[in-house]
Amino acid sequence: MKPAQHGAAVAAEAAALFATVTAADFSTPVPTCPGWTLGDLTRHVGSVHRWFTELLRRRIQQPPTSREVDLRLPEHPEGLPDWLAASAAEAAEVFAATDLDAPMWAWGADQHARFWVRRMLFETLVHRADAQLALGLPPRIDRVLAVDGIDEFLTNLPFASSFAPLTAQLRAPDRTIRFSCTDGDGDWLVGLRPDGFALVADPTEPHAADATVRGSAADLLLLLYGRLDRRSDAFHLLGDPDLLAHWFTHSAF
Repeated sequence: MKPAQHGAAVAAEAAALFATVTAADFSTPVPTCPGWTLGDLTRHVGSVHRWFTELLRRRIQQPPTSREVDLRLPEHPEGLPDWLAASAAEAAEVFAATDLDAPMWAWGADQHARFWVRRMLFETLVHRADAQLALGLPPRIDRVLAVDGIDEFLTNLPFASSFAPLTAQLRAPDRTIRFSCTDGDGDWLVGLRPDGFALVADPTEPHAADATVRGSAADLLLLLYGRLDRRSDAFHLLGDPDLLAHWFTHSAF
């Protein structure tokens, strides 16, 4: 996907979440987010929208020293869907007024405004899937979106240790893990080194990976985010099971 497409995708995912939770019981537990209810999840997504929107509005150039932002939360849970929709609408206005190529601080690899729009997209998409799973609905994820989401996740994960500290333990003596789509193009090779890990620039390099996970793009995206179990029938696992266990134990985002 191109950066210009991410804003429209955020709006579509926010609308899908709105439709999912509008008539739901906000006390419903969300199994894929232990300890959360649908109310907690909806507040989280709307809060992320408002926080990222504020970062974009200010075009920050340094890590923020405070996360204070006027969330304007509703008094009662029944107001959460409309509040979520208003958060997404405010974000869309700022996206339209933002040069996505503008230099900007970001915690990930891409130090431009576009980082935050793409990050908001997959934050919204994954939590939309969480809400649907909580209500017994099968989440549907567009394949192009899923491929972009896998790439975004694996590109930025090496920079996430400040809020996902276990990722600092994703080290190994020059081992590789491949994630490969079974429903079209999409192949990522992650190299684990004694000093850290990162995507390998050329995933088609000749040597076989030490471990491989194969599945549909949508399933791989949910797997990487911890929403599916790698041992389910959705995946074909090859190679070193201990290496895969090491990855999934320490890659929680």
